[in-house]
Amino acid sequence: MEPTSTIQIITIAALPLIFGITLHEAAHGWMASQFGDKTALMMGRVTLNPLKHIDLMGTIIVPLTLLMLSGFIFGWAKPVPITQQNLHHPKRDMALVALAGPAANFIMAVMWAGLAKISLIILTQAAPAVLLPAAHFFLLAGKFGLLLNSVLLVLNLMPIPPLDGSRVLSAILPGRWSALYDRLEPFGLWILILLLAFGMLRLILFPPVFALTGFISHWFGLPI
Repeated sequence: MEPTSTIQIITIAALPLIFGITLHEAAHGWMASQFGDKTALMMGRVTLNPLKHIDLMGTIIVPLTLLMLSGFIFGWAKPVPITQQNLHHPKRDMALVALAGPAANFIMAVMWAGLAKISLIILTQAAPAVLLPAAHFFLLAGKFGLLLNSVLLVLNLMPIPPLDGSRVLSAILPGRWSALYDRLEPFGLWILILLLAFGMLRLILFPPVFALTGFISHWFGLPI
């Protein structure tokens, strides 16, 4: 049975949404600390506590509004402070710090898929009736967590500043071109909004997202 009410949808989406966005940021801070920048660590941002990362607008209001209006979802947490000059090899290490966020989303996609598989096994076996409501809830939450983290992974790898993909591309480009490219950052959110408004963001994201979710679902033997 699929969720039918707004409250049901929000309840199922809440945990995957909060952890998908906030642990993405924690991963950036942790990776930066491994390469010499302790800024996020000293500010208490290298933590699994979502309260340290939640941005009211980006983590709650925007994603849930998009989910209700369009079925598409993206959002952001409070950016983790990174002092690039503190990194051992600033350009190279910044690219690795940027990739840590999508890597965290991949790990979470796999974990949510695993939870969905366990829930599916409980629902299809002769499990005690008391476990069935929880198993049904975590099956839906797991499927949503798999999809959400796949979207966040692919979205953040797009080369639009300030998304993580742009940090990787900036690290690869020669100094002059990198500096020119970084000047696009103030316009990045508007570029995303325009792509979303004209339906182009779905066309860009959906093929790799469906490929990733299909791969992980097949890996765990989940029905697509």
